[in-house]
Formats: sequence, structure tokens, C-alpha cells
Amino acid sequence: MPHVTYPGFPRIGRRRELKRALESHWKGDSGADELLAVARELRQRHWKLARDAGADSVPVNDFSLYDHVLDAAVLVDAIPPRYRDLAARDPLAGYFAMARGHQDGDVDLHALEMTKWFDTNYHYIVPELEAGQRFAARPDKVVAEYLEARAAGHVARPVLLGPVSFLRLSKTVDGSDPLALLDTLLPAWLGAIDALADAGADWVQVDEPTLVLDLDAAWREAFRRTYAAVAAHGRVRILLATYFGELGANLELATSLPLAGLHVDLARAPDQLDAVLDALPADRVLSAGVLDGRNIWLSDPSTILPRVDRLLARLGNDRLWLSTSCSLLHVPIDVSEEKHLPAHLAGWLSFARQKIAELRRYADAVAGDDAARKTLARQHEIVASRQASGDVVRADVRARVRQLTPQFGQRRSAFSFRADVQRERFGLPDLPTTTIGSFPQTNDLRIARAAHRSGKLDDDAYAAILRDEVRRVVRFQEEAGIDVLVHGEPERNDMVEYFGEQLDGYVFTSLGWVQSYGSRCVKPPIIYGDVARPAPMTVAWSAYAQSLTDKPMKGMLTGPVTMLQWSFVRDDLPRADVCRQIALALRDEVHDLEKAGIGIVQIDEPALREGLPLRRADWDAYLAWAVDAFRITAGGVSDATQVHTHMCYSEFNDIIEAVAAMDADVISIETSRSRMELLDAFTRFQYPNGIGPGVYDIHSPRVPTEAEMADLLARALRVLRPDQLWVNPDCGLKTRGWPEVSDALRGMVSVARAARERLAVTV
Repeated sequence: MPHVTYPGFPRIGRRRELKRALESHWKGDSGADELLAVARELRQRHWKLARDAGADSVPVNDFSLYDHVLDAAVLVDAIPPRYRDLAARDPLAGYFAMARGHQDGDVDLHALEMTKWFDTNYHYIVPELEAGQRFAARPDKVVAEYLEARAAGHVARPVLLGPVSFLRLSKTVDGSDPLALLDTLLPAWLGAIDALADAGADWVQVDEPTLVLDLDAAWREAFRRTYAAVAAHGRVRILLATYFGELGANLELATSLPLAGLHVDLARAPDQLDAVLDALPADRVLSAGVLDGRNIWLSDPSTILPRVDRLLARLGNDRLWLSTSCSLLHVPIDVSEEKHLPAHLAGWLSFARQKIAELRRYADAVAGDDAARKTLARQHEIVASRQASGDVVRADVRARVRQLTPQFGQRRSAFSFRADVQRERFGLPDLPTTTIGSFPQTNDLRIARAAHRSGKLDDDAYAAILRDEVRRVVRFQEEAGIDVLVHGEPERNDMVEYFGEQLDGYVFTSLGWVQSYGSRCVKPPIIYGDVARPAPMTVAWSAYAQSLTDKPMKGMLTGPVTMLQWSFVRDDLPRADVCRQIALALRDEVHDLEKAGIGIVQIDEPALREGLPLRRADWDAYLAWAVDAFRITAGGVSDATQVHTHMCYSEFNDIIEAVAAMDADVISIETSRSRMELLDAFTRFQYPNGIGPGVYDIHSPRVPTEAEMADLLARALRVLRPDQLWVNPDCGLKTRGWPEVSDALRGMVSVARAARERLAVTV
């Protein structure tokens, strides 16, 4: 019978227990022992859940208090010098300082950079390295968790991020070649392997997801050198794990490495199956990722079962592991917890626990279990019922997409003309100040929202609370001197969920939480059918906010690509078609905002870069429909209506031409953690439109000094025109507290005004 396992599991708990424990600890309400006790309870609960669902073995060290890449840096002692004193006094405080910054008396530490994990909505902390970097093995965490799992009676497999991918995902602060550090890194990394072997580990899963990227000769050679050294070390059996795509040109490299097993993604890249089977050495285990670890649909046995039969026929029981395509970090834990979904729709879904149970059914079925095959036959009927459901297909939506023409994506005039019209309409100074959209979601707001959802607070009372908060936000911005205002979004639970709740074709879970980074969790909506907008979604709140002030008020929308990327998307329609459906729904909202007198509309697209395929050969096709969707959303408005967009944690060099093709009047981007490095792509490209590079890192609780923000603004002014440059935070302020936001934004305005005065003197 094939071995059933999985590469990793969600960390946060069914009810976000880890989030609450982390935030309690950060606020000083609980100590380290209490936090670690919650973490231990979650690990043990999740291992048991997986075993009860049918897993034969469990991964360990996939759990993290913040991020697994940060854990990998700590594993090899890649702790930048500025954190070492704090880490030596208090290792947990030092760890969290790297993740989110630290302010305490004379200690003021910036956080490390954060960026997207491949093409997912998970953010990882970017390790910071330099030439001459020294490494040392610090395997305490992985060894302790391995022993903990063994003591609980589990067959456990430690998981480590591979050394080559670690270097590829890191940043060298001095511009040196990260590969030059490989020979120094390897002994420390192998020290962790030795510690695991001494603890009794047999198999170790080594994640090398960069094997699905385009690799040049130097990186290929790095893989060969690394795993020759690992094989020579010879203390454990290595399962090399790849995921998020096909091996493609790297297949021969991956199968030639002297390892005991290989994990491949057969959900995203099912067409690589035959090539993998043909290339796999006869003594090698194949961990076949046959179920999608990134989406939530019940698999179709008519597709998966023949594939598993083929795998078993070629490999036999001893060489076949059945697994999900990647870590289950990207999906919620248990669909059986969802008590409010329509029964037929809940039956279409498969979360982490259900996916492991599905793997068990497939393993039992190919082993000759008739009951398992009958269960899979019923599962096929359920999947077929979704594809035939009248809830899924709408003729009017399909017709509207078919009627799209290039004119739908056109603004009426070129940017240079629009800029003059908008300058006359709004009368903004150079270096105008604004924010990205949301303001702090206070505890009182969350309590009111929960009471409203439960029926304890009626619509009128809830609306009154929200109006009070909008007035507070508008009044604060006016007092602080901000030039372009926002209403603060107190009515919104999440930038995707809020819109999805008002669109046909979406459905929502109650406990479908997924980790985005650290304690930040999102509840992705599920796109199960054709998407349409039954009624305006934001117009009333934007119009109300505008009625409170004479200053320009931005209407705030989440863009179509982000609505797509940050949802669980139906798998029976091309993603491009789903995105165009969303774009048309949002286009209607943009036009209604314009009719209501809202002169500035921000269409956020933080996920545009995230959606970029991992292989360069696939980029052009994706960018064509992604840019097209944004332009459909913004198309047709008057020249005097200013369209903004926002992107965060993106490497823009790869997509700068596509960003320019979006033709937004203003783009705001995250740049504070990179010290304006992410602005380089825009300056090299000579991006013509308005740009707001962030001067305030909102993902950290620390309040930047005016000197810091002034330095960042000065860096931007060296490469951008004053009439082109906007001043804003990196991202929305939802997760921050009012005291820090008030101090930071007042400082930001002061810095912008001082810069204007200096510019006026030099003109």
C-alpha cells in the first residue's frame, strides 16, 4: 500500500489560537512560557488530526512562531549583527525583532524585509546576508520538535529549507553573490542534519522549491555540489521536495542528485508525470503530490485514481508516497467546522484534514479496498454535481465577457493630458500626502462587527457606529494636514472578503483562516460561480465621507487580479475568464463612484506581481490578461477622475512594463523596508506617471522618526520629479494602533511640508 503523508500543515489553529497567543505575548499580556505552551498544543493537535485522517507519517519543523524562512536563518545562525545583542539576552525577542522590528528604550531595530513566497499570498522574512558571512548550526528547534513528535507516537520526518533555495531567497546587503557563501553555509546546515541523525531521524525532507524556477548554470552547479556533499555525509535519507510547478528543464538535474526520494507537484504540473517516472532512478522513492495543496476543491477521482494506479504500477508500494502538491499551509484546516455553508457547497470542498483523508482513500483504493473505491465513486458524483449546478453558470455574465473589446480598457486621453486636467481640478501641492486606505480597526469596531453579524446589533445602530468612526478618521486627517483623504474603511473586514460578500458567485467560510504572515490571517473567499455585482458596494460610504470635507476623498476598491489571487478560485474555468468577470463588476463600481462625485478612485493590485508565473516563458500571457483586467476596471472614466493603484512587497523589475501599461495616474508602492531599493525599477524605466513610494513601514509596530522618513523622501527626490512624487505609508493601517498611526502620520506630513519648503527655496 502506498505511504500517505503531506509536506506541511497550517500553523495557526482552527480558531487562530496561534494568532491570539502571539498578539497577547507581543502586548506583554502573556509570557514566553504561555506562548510556547500554545505552540506545543497546536503541534500535537495537528499531528494527531493528520494521523486520525489517515497519514502514515507527519512532517515536523513545518510549524513556526512567525515564518519558516526566518526559522531557516536562525537554524544556521544567519542573524544580522544589529539583532545579536537582543537575541543573546532574549532569543525570542531577538527572533520577533527580525520579523517585526523592536522599540524599547535605547533599542530601536528595523524589521528585515518581507516578500511573497513564490506566487502565493504567504509572506516570508528575507534573510539578510553579506560577503564573509559566518554560519553555525543551531538545531535545537528542529530536534526538539522531532523528539516531541516521536514521544507522541508519530512516525516523524523533519523538514528543512534546502541550502540552495535558502541562498536564492536571501538578500545580500552588500550586493555580493549569495552563491559565494555556499561552502561556508554547508557545514552549518549539515550540522543540523547531524543533530537530527543523532536524535534518531531516518528521513529528512529538504525543501528546494527553487528547482521549479529558471536556473542558470551557476545555480545548477550549486545543486550538484550541495547534494554531492549531503550524500557523502550520508547520515539520513533525504526526500528532496519541489513544488509550485513543474521541474521542466531541471528534471534531469533533480533526478540525477544522489538522494533517496523526490517530491513533485502533480497538481499544478500533472503533465510532468510520465517524464518524472521515466527519469526517476530505480532505487528512488517518489512522493507524488497528486492533490492540490493550494486550493480547496474536492478532487475528481476520475482524474486522480487512474493517475495513482499508474504510479503504483510503475513504482510499487515501497517506492510510492501519496501526498499533497505542497504544504497545506495555504488552505484552512477542517471544512467540517463550517456550519453555515450550504450543504451542497460544503460537500464540494476539501480543506487540510479532508485532503489527508482523500489521500488515504486513494491509497486504500489502489491497494484493493472495495469500500474505498465505492467511496471514491460517490466522490466523483459530488464533483460532477458542482460542474452541473445551476448556481455556477450565468448566461448574462458569460455574454458580457464575450462582448468585451479593446475599447473597454482605454482611458479617454493620454496621461500627460490627464495630469494637467487633474492638477487643475484638485489643486494639490507637490509631494501631496495621502494614505493607502484603511485606518486602525479598533477592538470596539471588531466587537461591533461581531455583534452585528450575530444579530445582537441592528443595522441602524451598527451604521451609526461606522459613521462615527468615519467622522473620526476624516477629522483626524484634516487636523494632521493630509492632502488626499480616505474614509478609513471601518465597515470592511478584509479587502477581498468585503467585496466578495457583495458579489454573486462568491461564498464565505466562518473559520477558513489562512496565514498571510506572522499573526496576520486572512479568510479567502471562494469563487464557485460566475461573478456579477448586484448593487453598488462602496458608493454610500465614500459619498458620506466626501460630504464631511472639502478635501479630495479617495474611493477604495480591491482590483480584479487581487480579488482573484486572494480567493480560492474555481477550477472549471480559465483564471483569465474569471478575472474578466470580476473586472466588469468592479468597472460598474468605478463608474458609480464617479457619478457620485468621487474624483479619485484607488484600485489596489498588490497581488499583480504575486500572480506572475514562475517560468519566464509563461509571463507574457499572464501579464496580458492581468493588465487587461485592470484596464477594463478603470476604463471609460473621465480625464478628471484620477485613478490610483497600490502594490506591495513586489519585485518590480520583472513587471515594470506591465505596470506602466496599466496606465494608472498614481501608483503607491512598498519601499520603506528596502530603503527605496524597490523604486529603482521605476527610475531606470523612467516611469512617467505619479509614484508614492512608502516612507512608513506599517508592518512593524515601531514609529519611524521624522529623520528616517525625511531620509527616505530625500532618496526618492533624487530620482523622481517633485510633481511626480506622492508621500504615503507603505500599505493600509488596519493592523496598527491609533497612537502609533497618529504619531507616524503627523510626522509624515511634517516631513513632506519641510521638503516642499526646501524645494520652494531652490526653485
